[in-house]
Amino acid sequence: MPETKNPITQLTSLRDDTIQWASKNPAAARVITSANQLREWADDVSKKLRGLDALELRVNSLEKRVAAMEKRARRAAKDKPASAAGGGTTPSSP
Repeated sequence: MPETKNPITQLTSLRDDTIQWASKNPAAARVITSANQLREWADDVSKKLRGLDALELRVNSLEKRVAAMEKRARRAAKDKPASAAGGGTTPSSP
């Protein structure tokens, strides 16, 4: 009965054969180099995208703070003219 290899052993053997073939073929070597560069680029992009979540939380927090400050400024501006203009007394004409 012929000996059967498990799938991991078969994949390892196939990988070794492919690497050996690619090392002898310049076009395949360029493809492998490009694939590795693409993988590194994708890793860099994913790291940057993970950092965007923290920035988004900070921006949301700052937007809430600015909205609260604007609301207070509008309220203060609305109250200021009423108290400064009237003051409760009006000059009487003679």
